[in-house]
Amino acid sequence: MRAEGASATGGLTTDEGAPVVVRRSARRRRTVAAFWEDGTAVVAIPASFTRAQEREWVGRMLEKLKRQGERRARGAGRRRPSGDAELAAHAAELSARYLGGRAVPTSVRWVGNQNSRWGSATPADGSIRLSDKLKPMPQWVIDYVLLHELAHLLVAGHNAAFWRLLEAYPETQRAKAFLEGVAFATSRGLGRDTGGPGDAGVPGDDAGC
Repeated sequence: MRAEGASATGGLTTDEGAPVVVRRSARRRRTVAAFWEDGTAVVAIPASFTRAQEREWVGRMLEKLKRQGERRARGAGRRRPSGDAELAAHAAELSARYLGGRAVPTSVRWVGNQNSRWGSATPADGSIRLSDKLKPMPQWVIDYVLLHELAHLLVAGHNAAFWRLLEAYPETQRAKAFLEGVAFATSRGLGRDTGGPGDAGVPGDDAGC
């Protein structure tokens, strides 16, 4: 993607014509993130960046958003992490891509005994468990739950600092809504058994994770 005919602080658009907003944050020291928000491409950078650094990183991150969109378009043919070893490797990839590699779990595995949560993390020992009820769901939903639990290895609660960690993942809000819908349908017995958590997994702040 390119910034078309504008400075790096205003009038930017993606190749597809979507508006671009650059957000500077004093909380950020070295990390840069890009994500979609209500049809706008948002690039979050450290407040200390020079204009030259801003222009460079905006270009990089818009290109990254474009590649992510292309990957999602090809998602139907992507291999799913079906085994524990594949899931652990995928968790490492997600941590590197969205969390700067800071979340390093000691184990990541599928489990069949989680009836009220989609996933869980134990910061004390670094372990992550995902409900095997997630397996039939879209990959972007599985990735969200896995990232959610990776973020819990860094921040235990669901405070503002926790949700900032998930800002870089472009499907966070969509995945939360998807899981809440599944949990609601299951709790009301709508349609066929979706196999998801019941009311205990509905609250929006934790999405049953």
